Amino acid sequence: MKPIYIFRHLACEGPGYFAEFLERQQMPYRIIAIDQSEAVPTNLDAMSGLVFMGGSMSVNDPLPWIAAELKLIQQAHENGMPVLGHCLGGQLIAKALGAQVRANAVAEIGWHAVEKTAADSAWLTRLPPRFEVFHWHGETFDIPVGATRLLRSAWCENQAFALDSLLAFQCHVEMTAPMVREWADLGRESLAKPGASVQSYETIVAAAEERARNLQTIAEAFYLPWLARVRARAACRV
Repeated sequence: MKPIYIFRHLACEGPGYFAEFLERQQMPYRIIAIDQSEAVPTNLDAMSGLVFMGGSMSVNDPLPWIAAELKLIQQAHENGMPVLGHCLGGQLIAKALGAQVRANAVAEIGWHAVEKTAADSAWLTRLPPRFEVFHWHGETFDIPVGATRLLRSAWCENQAFALDSLLAFQCHVEMTAPMVREWADLGRESLAKPGASVQSYETIVAAAEERARNLQTIAEAFYLPWLARVRARAACRV
């Protein structure tokens, strides 16, 4: 099977647990290192799915690679190729589908609960009504026309949506405990004045191992049906 292409925009925001999941599923993948000036492919010929990771930049920034990634997402949607986005990646999917990406009312950083908003969605059948995920964002997306909103939080109404085989998150379900600690170390300035929506450094790193393990169970509940769509599309093209 052709590999899944994973687009990394910052060195510290790699695929995390998603890569571990793919390896256990014996699914090939390739990382496109945008942070190292690797070029965005112009067509879908070499890949079976697209995954976009996070980043500190905005999808509204005039960066050439952002425009190239938006075009690739549009191509994928038109061709029925599964696409998955985490935080900035979710915002890229939203923008590619014609929705606005804008400032959220507040920054949302740390371990906060989300709740399901589409109880009958096949994407949510393995999940409880409410569960904890990791967040680090100051912007948010609107829900594209025709898409189904899946999750919300107290601080951000649009935490995830799906449309056909496209799945977009505002939150981070890909985190591992080392990633949590690295981000908290790198982002200490953003944590200097904690409040209701922004947790302190100490709160974020406390029990990181246990929280990350719980989050990975949540992540798999999303990753498994997404990967099933990748495999089903590949089987149809054999």
